[in-house]
Amino acid sequence: MVNKKTLFDIFDDDPFGLLNVKPSNNVARNEDERLVVSFGEINDFFDKHQREPKAGGGIQEHQLYSRLQSIRSHTLKIEMLKPYDVHQLLNEQKVVTSISDIFGDDEMNLLGSDEENLFDLKHVSLPEDRASADFVAKRKSCKDFDRYEASFKAVQNDLASGKRKLLAFKEQNLRAGDYYVHNGILLYLEQVDFKEDIQPYKSGSRLRKDGRTRVIFENGTESNMLYRSLYKGLLANGKAVSENVDKANEIFYERFGSITEKDQDTGYIYVLKSKSTNPDIASIRHLYKIGYSNTKVEERIKNASQEPTYLMAEVSIIIVYNCYNMNPQKLEQLMHNFFGKWCLNIDVFDGDGQRHTPREWFIAPLYIIEQAIQLIISGEIVKYRYDGDREEIVERGLNTNNV
Repeated sequence: MVNKKTLFDIFDDDPFGLLNVKPSNNVARNEDERLVVSFGEINDFFDKHQREPKAGGGIQEHQLYSRLQSIRSHTLKIEMLKPYDVHQLLNEQKVVTSISDIFGDDEMNLLGSDEENLFDLKHVSLPEDRASADFVAKRKSCKDFDRYEASFKAVQNDLASGKRKLLAFKEQNLRAGDYYVHNGILLYLEQVDFKEDIQPYKSGSRLRKDGRTRVIFENGTESNMLYRSLYKGLLANGKAVSENVDKANEIFYERFGSITEKDQDTGYIYVLKSKSTNPDIASIRHLYKIGYSNTKVEERIKNASQEPTYLMAEVSIIIVYNCYNMNPQKLEQLMHNFFGKWCLNIDVFDGDGQRHTPREWFIAPLYIIEQAIQLIISGEIVKYRYDGDREEIVERGLNTNNV
């Protein structure tokens, strides 16, 4: 083989004309013409299929789809191609129906970076953070802290010895004269200057009680935070401190321990639980009968299975209160008014087939019933109502006339 000495020798030695490439007449001469040609291919697709190209319809169709979307996103290209838009393919209006449409339409990849999360709120505090911040905000030195220092030490000693306990905090626990713990700091709610106004909510307007407090902290500071802020802070991360057990026993003895022959035994308030096997009754959680008897409760319930008031079934005695110097029927009526909305509504038939509707069975946890009895004894029942949906005793505000 003869060696080729120059590039020209190679090109000259082309007996089959393989290197003689003629320029195509279809090649666009500039960028604008290339754009017209590429859009013409989209028009050709529409002529053939009577629709515009769609995503995922094959490699070639997807390429045409992407090309059309790119053209639609550029105003200058749309203006230039209008004379060639025989099928009105450039007039599509993007319809946004969800946040996914917004994130999906990101040709410049402006939302593709993970460096900063869209939902990381750097400069907006959460409600619980604001509530906690109010414990610190506007605190000042308590100038008369010497009046409270000994009491704080006594409460800490009671907690250490078990005479006081930390209890789960609920709104009904928050009252002036009691101690609480927030984030490990003991505090004393000395007073609340309550004010009430109507607040609008989505479910309707409701009476809302709030006001400035005086809160003393064991570290020698005090605050006049709002009552609702104190409530939210304790609810998020707080505990209630129980009464000193010795003091509680002393109060109980003063009220009930000095019964003499001069005191009148007026009867019994009792709480019973049904042993009924009726599925409509047995399936009800926290179902109790609250009633009154002027005879021993054991005697009163001997024929429970034959009496409609006991749901024609045997019952268990849960609690019995021996009442002195008071009207137990009035106590019973107050209990019925308090739990009235949560009264069992069921028909019971006696041995003769007669229909009865007992009205002394209520749906409420036992501890709620015990709390209600104590509130009646203390005379504070008119300040509260039972919220069966939340299984809590809550404040009534000004609506005390219904009791």
